[in-house]
Amino acid sequence: MDNKTRPAFAPQQYIKSGVTNIEFYTKAFGAIELKRWTNEDGSIHAAELSINDAIFYVHEEVLKAGSFSPEKYNGITASIGLFVSDADRFMDKAITEGAIKISAAQDYEYGYRQGIIKDPFGHTWIIETKRS
Repeated sequence: MDNKTRPAFAPQQYIKSGVTNIEFYTKAFGAIELKRWTNEDGSIHAAELSINDAIFYVHEEVLKAGSFSPEKYNGITASIGLFVSDADRFMDKAITEGAIKISAAQDYEYGYRQGIIKDPFGHTWIIETKRS
């Protein structure tokens, strides 16, 4: 399959209304901001970002649609798995930029090295490297 017909996921993560700065993703993850839609007050309504050609979105909470940030209920509804070439190095950079380490990277019997971090908006990311 080529990129035009290959299925792809584009997760949408919710942030509290009023957020104006999502630089964490560009600084910690090397994400590229592709598009941004702002509200009249300058806060972010939605932004489209990419990490290694994988697209994801951050969007302000939509209360009537029942879409809340993890901070709303002090928890998460999903974790995002992100494959990188060096899980340890990637996690260290993210932590330097403000992520919280949930669990250190470690090797698992199924061939992955994985660790978990929480970004400043409350989303958890499973940072993973596939071992040969």
